[in-house]
Amino acid sequence: MNPERFTGANAVMLLIDHQIGTMGWVRSAHLDEIKRNTLVLAKAANALNMPVILTSSMEEHVQGPLMTELQAILPEAFAARIKRVGVVDAMDDENFASAVLATGRKNLIMAGITTDVCVVFPAITAVQQGYSVQVVVDACGSPSKIADDVALRRMEKAGVTLTSTNQVIAELARKWTTPEGGKLIEILFKDILSKLGPA
Repeated sequence: MNPERFTGANAVMLLIDHQIGTMGWVRSAHLDEIKRNTLVLAKAANALNMPVILTSSMEEHVQGPLMTELQAILPEAFAARIKRVGVVDAMDDENFASAVLATGRKNLIMAGITTDVCVVFPAITAVQQGYSVQVVVDACGSPSKIADDVALRRMEKAGVTLTSTNQVIAELARKWTTPEGGKLIEILFKDILSKLGPA
């Protein structure tokens, strides 16, 4: 596993199956928070000019299309999204795996719906293939808390690093005083910290 710190220059953002239908199955966490964190990840990647790969599974079925907000933030990545035909492990999909390989980057930041199906398998596969993987837990969700917990335990045991939206943004920023850090802290304040209710 690659021990280097993740940066905008050495990492790639993988957002998996944040589809309207699939997101409706989430019960392990508040869907609004998952959605907000997912969009923050997209905005952060965009601000850093980090490669982003979007993928969906069977959009024409109950899973539905990707969140339209992703199209507004990442129009090019949205247009180039990998449409899998029922392949559970995105890393088993030739087009997705090739897109990841083409970035030339070994550090993967990953989030998706659902954690227990759409995230756990590609995260573990990627680690087995020599990638360093961080899964952003609060931008993921499952149909139950126990399903989420078991998937997280399985990933961590396989060598996946678990992180949160705020944590990975801070890691990417390194310093809030740089131009890149300033963009990231602005996104955090506007989209997450300013929306926190009373304790």
